[in-house]
Order: sequence, then structure tokens, then C-alpha cells
Amino acid sequence: MQPVSVVAAGEDRRDAVLKTITLGFATDPVARWVWPDPATYLEIQPQFVDAFGGNGFAQGTVYQTQCGRAAALWLPPEVEPDGERMQMLAAQSVAPERMEEIGTFMAQMEDYHPTEPCWYLPMIAADPFATGQGLGAALMKHALAVVDESAMPAYLESSNPRNISLYERHGFEAIGEIQHGSSPVMTPMLRPARS
Repeated sequence: MQPVSVVAAGEDRRDAVLKTITLGFATDPVARWVWPDPATYLEIQPQFVDAFGGNGFAQGTVYQTQCGRAAALWLPPEVEPDGERMQMLAAQSVAPERMEEIGTFMAQMEDYHPTEPCWYLPMIAADPFATGQGLGAALMKHALAVVDESAMPAYLESSNPRNISLYERHGFEAIGEIQHGSSPVMTPMLRPARS
């Protein structure tokens, strides 16, 4: 297997990254619980991905494999997702009778998010056609080298149980469980600071 090269994705790669993440999350339990209708998912998910992790582009903390088939959106300490835009997208795309359940789920996510400064990984994904090629591991290794230079902790929520072992191999530990009503389980995970 050839070594996987990882690069910072600039603004010129935003659209490609958003599409890669959208493709990678097409079977994600939480994403498809929120948007089970395929047309709605394909319309809203790229915008949601951008709101959730797009602030990393200006920070130089969005990474993409050289082949373009996998990407990760990292937010450094003190940089937040665009929560207002995320709420607006949910309000315009989710049936009103589901909003309370989804809102409670999102509130649990907020409860687990560390209060101390940390690196945050909103989303990482590979094109399903390219899974099993070490792309996710290469993205994690690259980003965590940057994280470790800052001697800061890192945090993520695993929305797919199949990915937990990848995160554990890179030093993340489960710190709880997020679940409400009909939602799938999401696992918040923390990686302590390393010096």
C-alpha cells in the first residue's frame, strides 16, 4: 500500500471537501436519523458540514488526502462551529414534530463538549469507494501531530460505532453516551493533552 499524503485544504478546495464529507456520511447513523429523506440529506448536508466545521478553512486546519477521497475538518481552540447557521438549517429541513427530540440530542452533545480549550474534530470522512485504504488513519495522524505541538487535548463525537476503534487507536477515550428518543447512540471521546 502506498503511503497516504495529507495536505491542508484551502478555500479553493472547500466545495470538494464538503462533497467528500457529504458522501462519506451518506450512511452515517446520526446524519441519516436527522435527514432520512435522500433528497433532503443531499441538499442540506453540505451546508451543514460547512456550518459545523467550515470555520477551519480560515485557520488552515481542514485536511484532505492528496487523492481527494478523504477529509477532516478540525477546529483549533477558541474556534467554534457556526451554531446559528446549524440551527437555521435544521429548522428549515426537519419536520417540526421532530425538532424537540433532535434539539435534546444536540443539547446533550453540548453538555459533553469540554469547557476547557481543546481541538475539536466536527467531521472526518472518506468516500465509501475508498474505505479501507488507511485514509482516515493518515488524516488522524497528520492532524494529531499538529494538536500535540500545541500540547492541548482533542475532542470528537463518534456518530458511527464502526469508527470508534480508529479513534481509540489514536488515543481517544469514550467519556459517555449521547442518545435521546429514537436517536442512534453517539459516543463523545476525549484525547488528553500530550507534550
